[in-house]
Amino acid sequence: MMSVEPLKQDLDCVFMLDSMDFKMFGKWAGTWFGFENVSMDYLCRLHGWSLRPEPRRIFDGIIFNNELDLLEIRWNELHPYVTKFVILEANTTFTGIPKPLYFATNRERFAFAEEKIVHGVFPGRISSYGSNEDPFKLEAEQRIAMNGLLHRAGISTGDLLIMSDTDEIPSPHTVKLLQWCDGIPPILHLELRYYLYSFEFPVDYSSWRATIHIYNHRTQYRHSRQTDVILSDAGWHCSFCFRYLKEFVFKMTAYSHADRVRRKEFLDYSRIQKLICHGDDLFDMLPEEYSFKDLIKKMGSIPRSASAVHIPAYVIENAEKFKFLLPGGVCGMSMSSLNIELVFIILQFLGDEKYKETVHALERESGFFFNMSYFEEIVLKGDWISVEKYLLGFMKLESNKYSMKIFFEIRKQKYLEALDMENEKLSKYVDAQSARAVMFTEVKKLLELNPLVQEKLTFPHNLKKARLRTLINQSLNWQHRLCKNPNPNPEMKTLFEDHLCAQSQVPGARAPSSVPNPLMGAIPRSAGFPHISPAPGPWMTNTPQVPHPSVFVCPIGLNAQNTLAPHPKRPMTPSTFNMARDQTVHYEHGVKRTRPFSMPVEANSVPFNVPHVGSSSQTHGQNLHPCDDLPMTVMMNLNQGAMVKSVDFHPTKQILLLVGTSSGGIMVWELGNRNKIFSRNFNVWDLENCSTALQTSLQREHSASVNRVRWSPEGSIFGVAYSKNMVQMYSYHVVNDIRKHLEIEAHIGGVNDIAFTIPNKHVYIITCGDDKLVKVWDAVSGENRYIFKGHEAPVNSIYPHTKENVQFVFSTAIDGKIKAWLYDNQGSRVDYDAPGHSATTIAYNDDGTRFFSFGTNKEGDPYLVEWNETEGSIKHIYLGLLKRPPGIVQFDTTKNILAVGDNFMVKYWNMDNVNLLATTYADGGLPSYPCICFDNEGVLLAVSTNENGVKILANKDGVQLLKLIENRPFDASRVSSAAKLKSTSYGAHNVNIGSPSNVDRVAREPPMVPTNRENRGFSDAKSRTIEEYSQCRSLRLTYSSSSTPIKVSRLTYTNSGFGILALASNGVHKLWKWPQNYANPTGKANANNEPMLWEPNGLAMTNDISNVNSENTVSCIALSKHDSYVISASGGKVSLFNMMTFKTLTTFTQPPPMATSLAFHPQDYNIIAIGMDDSSVQIYNVQVDELKTKLYGHHRRVTGLAFSNTLNVLVSSGADSQLCLWSADIWERKTSKYLQMPPGRATSPAVDTCIQFHRDEKHLLAVHEAHVAVYEAPNLSCIKQWVPLETSGRITYATYSCDGQSMYVSFEDGSVGVLAAFTLRLICRINPSAYLPANPSLRVYPLVIAVHPTEPNQFALGLTDGGICILEPLESEGNWGTLTPHENCDDPSTLRD
Repeated sequence: MMSVEPLKQDLDCVFMLDSMDFKMFGKWAGTWFGFENVSMDYLCRLHGWSLRPEPRRIFDGIIFNNELDLLEIRWNELHPYVTKFVILEANTTFTGIPKPLYFATNRERFAFAEEKIVHGVFPGRISSYGSNEDPFKLEAEQRIAMNGLLHRAGISTGDLLIMSDTDEIPSPHTVKLLQWCDGIPPILHLELRYYLYSFEFPVDYSSWRATIHIYNHRTQYRHSRQTDVILSDAGWHCSFCFRYLKEFVFKMTAYSHADRVRRKEFLDYSRIQKLICHGDDLFDMLPEEYSFKDLIKKMGSIPRSASAVHIPAYVIENAEKFKFLLPGGVCGMSMSSLNIELVFIILQFLGDEKYKETVHALERESGFFFNMSYFEEIVLKGDWISVEKYLLGFMKLESNKYSMKIFFEIRKQKYLEALDMENEKLSKYVDAQSARAVMFTEVKKLLELNPLVQEKLTFPHNLKKARLRTLINQSLNWQHRLCKNPNPNPEMKTLFEDHLCAQSQVPGARAPSSVPNPLMGAIPRSAGFPHISPAPGPWMTNTPQVPHPSVFVCPIGLNAQNTLAPHPKRPMTPSTFNMARDQTVHYEHGVKRTRPFSMPVEANSVPFNVPHVGSSSQTHGQNLHPCDDLPMTVMMNLNQGAMVKSVDFHPTKQILLLVGTSSGGIMVWELGNRNKIFSRNFNVWDLENCSTALQTSLQREHSASVNRVRWSPEGSIFGVAYSKNMVQMYSYHVVNDIRKHLEIEAHIGGVNDIAFTIPNKHVYIITCGDDKLVKVWDAVSGENRYIFKGHEAPVNSIYPHTKENVQFVFSTAIDGKIKAWLYDNQGSRVDYDAPGHSATTIAYNDDGTRFFSFGTNKEGDPYLVEWNETEGSIKHIYLGLLKRPPGIVQFDTTKNILAVGDNFMVKYWNMDNVNLLATTYADGGLPSYPCICFDNEGVLLAVSTNENGVKILANKDGVQLLKLIENRPFDASRVSSAAKLKSTSYGAHNVNIGSPSNVDRVAREPPMVPTNRENRGFSDAKSRTIEEYSQCRSLRLTYSSSSTPIKVSRLTYTNSGFGILALASNGVHKLWKWPQNYANPTGKANANNEPMLWEPNGLAMTNDISNVNSENTVSCIALSKHDSYVISASGGKVSLFNMMTFKTLTTFTQPPPMATSLAFHPQDYNIIAIGMDDSSVQIYNVQVDELKTKLYGHHRRVTGLAFSNTLNVLVSSGADSQLCLWSADIWERKTSKYLQMPPGRATSPAVDTCIQFHRDEKHLLAVHEAHVAVYEAPNLSCIKQWVPLETSGRITYATYSCDGQSMYVSFEDGSVGVLAAFTLRLICRINPSAYLPANPSLRVYPLVIAVHPTEPNQFALGLTDGGICILEPLESEGNWGTLTPHENCDDPSTLRD
């Protein structure tokens, strides 16, 4: 094949066969870079090819997993030559494990190649446990999908296509050579130098799977041998070249050869670190060779190389960033990662302690975190010495092109300012502050693009508060546990030396589980049970028999304070969900009255503990519970008709009780009126689709017992587990709307327990059964997601939990085995024995920090215990239980109380005291071992009775709650925490509500419930009322301290969500910005943190109000999309301001006529629509200061303008109650429509009407003082209308939430209504007492509402007294009210009446 005869003798391996019979071209591809002056024509001829007149197009196609660093190297190397980077990634691995879309999440990192990227997502399949699906099959499916993505990228015949994995990187010289040469083989394998772990460990030249094809219509994307021809020395294959150890673990379990992980210890971090540091095999495998000679040659560790020659140039150019890939870097990987984390922890500590200068010095010296806020501060101050000093901690001037540009911009600004000082006539940079701000904007963009900095701009979001203090506290605790003579009252005097107790005064006493440290202050109690991770914890393997602790008992007398908190009482789910039971943060505790009494306590209780953040003075061993705070008063007895097997209170509507019986019946009770609002007997919904075994069983006996009932965390679903295979779920929205939701044949035999959880933002239901399995199901579709196998006996209890962002599931079987599972089908991570080796039930306390179990042994001895979260050993054994028959037991927790049904009574314990606290017979009639359940607040307790009933016990708050709602119509959404109970006022309008019970009931509506003629289908849906400060979060900003109130006329959030801009009746704008700090890491507006008033150089944006009659003034404002400009008017000229400098850029349209509304054109911000008080709409070009046209169609002033970019139209509204729709290109009127006035309503002849497009830009909200309505563009047909009662006063404003799901409406009486946007159903009413101080002499109400651009439940009110109020729901609730699935749709038109 070589046509250059004279050169033939110089090629040492022109057609040589290697051990795999590849034909090899001479070693020119990878080495010709040493001859930069050699022409491409000469190089092509050296290989037997000829030069092309023009280069081929090149498409680089890869299937991506998570190799972000190698992808950055690959694309930077190939960027000058590649036409399109085609990248396909899946949401699962080849082994069927769910994974994030790493590239999509980090796409901004590859902005340098954005114009060349074609990205596709492959919908992978999640493998179920035991499916044994071939990972190579899943890999092949993705490679087939790549063919379609390549077509989408525009590949055509004759183009070059690179087929290789991400870590198989062709050299630029290889690609350039093949791009320019004609006569190359149509398919060519690339021989790549093979490296393992980093470029420090070169293995050989055995990598051959990468190929380059001349594309044709038969080309298929493959990763296997396709030809006999290979081009030698053509690039690099760096396998398992990762920055972090967790990435090694991920690939070991994710790629097609995951079966090589034969034992769990293969995934241990310390093992991996040791092996990669020595160049040994991660899987303990022999080298993959084809002869004994080669096998023996490669046995042992890989020889190291100290050379950095002939590796990717981009790695050398960015050596600091990629030092883990360079010689000497891989061994320091783990320690480097820990060092970085330690620096961040120290930065957090220094920041908390206000060591500001030290913080920034450490940032600079470590180079781990670039603090953009601090950098902006010193730039705007003009502290150029500090600016350059800070930058030099992260880069040098010559580091790369971005660094050179950054230093150039800074020094240019410094020079121009110096020039100003010398001679003002020589420079235009008079306003140094503005110029610095503009310069900073440019430098910030360069910093974000600079690879030396771009990954250092974000402080770790998962770093927990006070982490250094917590780690020190844990260390002290551990040191104390190691003491030979542990003192029950240790004294920590220093951190300079290890702690060592002197001789204990109490021989035999065990070390407390937690030790206080007076030096450290209030430290959050660590929660270490169990820290489940891919690397097993210290007690997850070879767990010994559970030891029983020695007990030291002594009498004490305490005046104990009870510091109970309104904690959730169900399995913990991720804190990303703001649901009633989803609270994983710290809480404010309400202190109740003390009560002195004396009681023995176990020495193993913590006699003193560093208090939990926010927990007042609560300490273990000292927080004794007054008995009258326990629910012991019998309030009612509800007959169920059969033996009660399971009960559960609704998570938020605590007067709703769900009951399941032995006959298969389920009931939902409303406790206020003692009504059974829902009842069903056991019945299989779809028998034909059930298994044959179940059908046969049901033919013999069509009945089943309920084993468990359970509400979902947000209360919209409840599940029922039956003794025969089945789980049924019902959806719950309002009292008379309980519907069948889903039926699952979950297990073979009985389903013994169910639980709901929400990992990864998706609702799952977990089941366990007699078939020894635990299963996880999609609660929406019913699809099985995971199957956990490993129990050797029927599983009787499950408990999902989240700790330190790790989500797992506990399960127990009747043989006493306790296991814990991650959502990964990789087997149990915890395996140990419960005391008694028999049926056990498990639960955490409310805040998820303490773990309990209750079970019996075969002899009937009961064990109610608390576990040591760190060691997996018994911490407390609670006393006072009698022997019972072996079997499944029930217990419950609330706040710091344990309760068990035992010996015909209910028994209570304080969690910190092993002795009984109190007992109650509940007026008698209880079975030997009743089932029990607390409500979410711990004020009510449901107890089963002998006579097929349920008794409701209450404490004093529960008694008050039930008496308050007794004989009143049911409005469950009003029932909040018992600590917040207050009588509710009701309006005079009554609406009949249907109920499934045999009792017809009447519900009175609050004053603002609509007489909604368009929404009869939702007239029975009840709304909640918020009337106290404690029921929501609010933050008040004061516009002016003047004694004369200045009304806030217009209000808007910045589009970034970081600030809020107000325009008052005096024409002055004020902008508040929320700083980004440790308390507010996102820097977004919120009701928890105070913002700063932003006044650059003391300037204020002030509108022209000269010769303006303040009584007739109409203020208007519009903000550009990127927060760069604001345009506004207050009766005078229209002003255009620079939002960065607050300078007035221009003014125009001298009145009369007066501007009354404004809007930017969505496609051209130089075009502004201006509504005028002469009924016209002016289209104005600001750039050329030109009036383009005037639009006429209204009869009174124009009060609202809204553009739809989708429809390319402008809609205007006026005081004539008319809507006009105009084309936004030729400015012609298309149609007009008058608002439909509600009958019987007296309105003013001229009422301002405001409008707003929904986010779909097709549905238009029109707001009138008497009603709100939704119109559909472009024909402006009215599809919904909502009319409030007149008692609320006029509507002052209304707007959609940012997600378009809700609508906020304000009224003259100061109240705010929250409506479902698509049905206009009132879901929440916020009374003025919830956010305004009581002042009868001053009538204050909202004039305007602004909604946060990214937080749908946050809005702000502009008030008549000059105040601005930011409102958000409580974090524990997360939203203002629950939308039904019917309302939670994407297309409002589907709800047309």
